[in-house]
Amino acid sequence: MGITSEYLPFIIPLLILQLVLAITAVVHVIRHPNYRFGNKVIWIIVVLCVSIIGPVVYFVFGRGEE
Repeated sequence: MGITSEYLPFIIPLLILQLVLAITAVVHVIRHPNYRFGNKVIWIIVVLCVSIIGPVVYFVFGRGEE
């Protein structure tokens, strides 16, 4: 348990960041009908299955014009 408790202060903020990014990206995918590439189902799968990188990729490449 010593090693786990050493890394816990670094892991918890990363998990919180991942959760916030994923929730924000999924809500944005659901609410907006326009995407540069792909469709709603593809972006939800990318956001939820590719950890921290998925939401970032969505916001950089997938988000269409408002």
